[in-house]
Amino acid sequence: MGIEIERKFLLINDSWRSAAHKIVPMAQGYLNDLAMVDSSAMQTSVRVRIEGDAAFLNIKSREAGPSRQEFDYEIPVADARALLALCVGGKIDKRRHYVQHAGHLWEIDEFLGDNAGLVVAEIELGSVDEVFATPAWMGVEATHAQRYYNLALASRPYSQWREDERLATDLKEAD
Repeated sequence: MGIEIERKFLLINDSWRSAAHKIVPMAQGYLNDLAMVDSSAMQTSVRVRIEGDAAFLNIKSREAGPSRQEFDYEIPVADARALLALCVGGKIDKRRHYVQHAGHLWEIDEFLGDNAGLVVAEIELGSVDEVFATPAWMGVEATHAQRYYNLALASRPYSQWREDERLATDLKEAD
């Protein structure tokens, strides 16, 4: 069993772009939707993703916050395409930029399509209390805001958000 410890942040500028050493296009969808997870009808999200030339089936437990159970399995790309056709809600299209900063790998997702305009940085950590250097481009933390999770974006994309949601006025500065 894998445990994912991940924190999400909004960005205050795009100075990270010059540090990106790899960019991978991604298309993903979910075999269940946010309503099923929120209602406890399902305890996991089930995602299929095509990531460049590879494809994966991913299952994550429904806990909000930085730590969740995660299971990731490589599958044939043809199977992933067939599963994407079965997904509920919208599809997520994005470009993932990989940025090294002070010994940590940051994954910066630049969303496209119905989520265009949204950019979120994620860092995976070895423990919930692991300390990491704050990049100059890092803004407020969005780890605990469900609307920034891909499952939520598939159900209600960024293009449908109210202005106050886009301004993230409900989020606090990161510690």
